[in-house]
Amino acid sequence: MARQQIRPLRRGWTTGACATAAARAAFTALLSGRFPDPVSIRLPRGATATFPLGLAELGEGRCRAGIVKDAGDDPDVTHGALVVADVAWANPGTGIGFAAGEGVGTITRAGLPLAVGEPAINPGPRAMISEVLCETAEENGAQPPDVTVTVSIPGGECIAEKTMNARLGIVGGLSILGTTGIVVPYSCSSWIHSIRRGIDVARAAGLEHIAAATGATSERAVQRLHDLPEHALIDMGDFVGGTLKYLRTHPVARLTIAGGFAKLAKLAAGHLDLHSARSRVDTAALGAMLAALGAGAPAVEAARAAAGAAEILALAGERKEALARLVAARAREVALATLSGKTAVELAIVDREGVFLALVCG
Repeated sequence: MARQQIRPLRRGWTTGACATAAARAAFTALLSGRFPDPVSIRLPRGATATFPLGLAELGEGRCRAGIVKDAGDDPDVTHGALVVADVAWANPGTGIGFAAGEGVGTITRAGLPLAVGEPAINPGPRAMISEVLCETAEENGAQPPDVTVTVSIPGGECIAEKTMNARLGIVGGLSILGTTGIVVPYSCSSWIHSIRRGIDVARAAGLEHIAAATGATSERAVQRLHDLPEHALIDMGDFVGGTLKYLRTHPVARLTIAGGFAKLAKLAAGHLDLHSARSRVDTAALGAMLAALGAGAPAVEAARAAAGAAEILALAGERKEALARLVAARAREVALATLSGKTAVELAIVDREGVFLALVCG
């Protein structure tokens, strides 16, 4: 049988890189009447990226260009979206300003790296765009530009519904993101970014209690239990380590970690990345816990040989809740050790129906 060849995962471009390339093309046309196609930009770490134009429109005192985002092999919701930059002359001496067009959000909540009321074009992309426009002006023998750059993503408001923007207080569309310009496949950097910004927003709002959940069912259960506002909820997914490490340097008074039995059994075993590709349920350890709870040898052996955590929970029978409490207690200890004791931790294990199997806070 022929050996299957596995190709390397293909990298892509951030919305910030696409907006920068679109802005360069539009500003070049504003100065010269011609759009470069393809258009090249220098990325923050020195590499060069080249993009074909997906849109080019000349106007009176303004030009528009667009780049179709290629996220490579990353499962990015903005893959294939058209990122458009409209560059228009502004009053002399005003420098480079930014505005949100269709499908780009506006900041409505403190704690993000931009002020309330600002378009959701992050500092990294703003710096990239400003630098490339100044370079373009110099290349064309022009003065440093006084322009307004309006970034838009047609359909972005609908795409944003698949992101955590609304919870972060970004309304009306997507954020223009990217510090390096490059999307690393399956790095999930955008998810980690959202976790950090969610914590920042909660801290800026003065919240003392936040909840980080692995999924929607456990999140809803904890929200009902503690009557938490929407911006106290952190959708951490599998990234418990990333959440805890950020809270270690950006602490809150109280944290509830919530999730299903299988995910939190991994945390109890010391795993900080709960994704199935990067950690496994330790069935031997769960079997030992059952033995400690007085289960008979047949149940313990069956647990050690089980295919997964759900099977072990079923094997536990009347000891199910005791096993869940033991797992929750150990998972809480791992979380506390990672946080270095700056935050009080509650650990909640929730079943598929949203019922608490265990709730441990001390």
